[in-house]
Amino acid sequence: MTDDDKKTSEVEENNENTALETQLSELQARADEYLDSLQRERASFANYKRRIDQENTAMAERLLGEHVRIFLPVVDDLERALEHAPADPDCANWIAGVELILKKLLSTLEKQNVTVIDLKPGDLFDPNNQEAVTHEENENYTDGQIIEVVQTGYQLKERIIRPALVRVAK
Repeated sequence: MTDDDKKTSEVEENNENTALETQLSELQARADEYLDSLQRERASFANYKRRIDQENTAMAERLLGEHVRIFLPVVDDLERALEHAPADPDCANWIAGVELILKKLLSTLEKQNVTVIDLKPGDLFDPNNQEAVTHEENENYTDGQIIEVVQTGYQLKERIIRPALVRVAK
């Protein structure tokens, strides 16, 4: 091989290397682009999945609250029955049975994260979880204090299922 042939061969080899390097960098850029796109899609899907899970949890809690609300009048009736229980000793077993039923029902509600809104006379009125039935003058309580809880309120976690009905002093 002559010197000219060697130089020509080296130039062709350099051109071929340059073309291969250019092709490699283009393919690497395309691979990086695909990887970036894949990572974005994965993140988008993870966000979508998390959002759907949150929406499903919220819907389940809302539906549970709606179903629990149906049974709250039964709790109220059992409590009223116990408040007006006969003093007759022959009714002791009946009263104990009603108390047991009420305890089971309240226990079942607690297991579902349903809790009583704990209020007593003298507490301040809070319109976020209470509904005023009356505003009346009362010498024993100051303005805005609860005089009496007329109907117990309930909440599911932080969500109010049924506000407490209260009489409020003015």
